Amino acid sequence: MKRQKGQNTMKVIALNGSPRKEGNTYRALKEACGVLNAEGVETEIINVGSLTLTGCRACGACAKLGKCVINDGFNEIAEKTAAADGIIVGSPVYYADINGTMKCFLDRFFYGNSAKMRFKPCAAIVALRRSGVTHSYQTIYNYFTIAEMLITPTTYWPGAHGRLPGEAEQDLEGMRIARGIGHNMAYLLKLREQSTLPLPEPEEKVMFNYIR
Repeated sequence: MKRQKGQNTMKVIALNGSPRKEGNTYRALKEACGVLNAEGVETEIINVGSLTLTGCRACGACAKLGKCVINDGFNEIAEKTAAADGIIVGSPVYYADINGTMKCFLDRFFYGNSAKMRFKPCAAIVALRRSGVTHSYQTIYNYFTIAEMLITPTTYWPGAHGRLPGEAEQDLEGMRIARGIGHNMAYLLKLREQSTLPLPEPEEKVMFNYIR
């Protein structure tokens, strides 16, 4: 992971799944990104929630072409995300889970890009009015674990409470957790940058089907 002299600094992509460009999900992501910036890590918040994304068509074309065949703005964001050193996925909570737009993005992104995300630091944070935080962040972590990513630890489940845009900033514990994500992800990024250990070789996958 050591960079050559003259290469750019490390970069983290923060995906905002909310249709509200600067709502509570954005505020939580911004809090984490502010810490990363102070630690010398470049960040970019990308608003996924403003796109009109469709679900995966299960055509398998991305495995052959290296990109999705659906032309709805997904590929541009996916390319940036796959090239990043780490990612933070932020989503509002809808019916105790992540919202549909973010689900569409993650389904398509990880199906075609999991190999590129292996052992990169990652984190999730959700914005909610009252409940659903644990189920929502666990949904996001399902993508992280199957891609063998390094989940950034926090001192509590990563949620920021608020209904109207900006109210999450009054959740002092939620903002502290978001900052903790920034500090801990910066540590993981630097640890990985300095490591001389090669990544473990993945074992060839064996697919088991129950119906023969």
